[in-house]
Amino acid sequence: MQLFGISNCSTVKKARDWLSAHHVSFGFHDFKKQGLNQALLEDWLNQQPWENLINRAGMTWRNASDAEKKAVVDAKSAMQFMLVKPSAIKRPVLVKGGKVIALGFSKEVYQTLLNPSQD
Repeated sequence: MQLFGISNCSTVKKARDWLSAHHVSFGFHDFKKQGLNQALLEDWLNQQPWENLINRAGMTWRNASDAEKKAVVDAKSAMQFMLVKPSAIKRPVLVKGGKVIALGFSKEVYQTLLNPSQD
């Protein structure tokens, strides 16, 4: 299992803490430090609507210019925006067996999806 996000994001920290507390083994990929490639984003966009992958409530989106926002109209343009501004991706992205199983963090969703042996 792989968790993608940004180290200093509070939501990512909550997800990492929850996974560790529930003894769920995972790798962490900080896409701001380690980068993010087009092939990975294409894979995610084949699994999730682009509208779900862009965090429109986040500061990166809100601080983007009107022209940048208006240019994001489909999966291709969303991918280009996210490649340039990876902080605009809804975080964290939880991937298991190559499948995106969760966007963002919710204790309830993680509990249901992962059903860890300890509560």
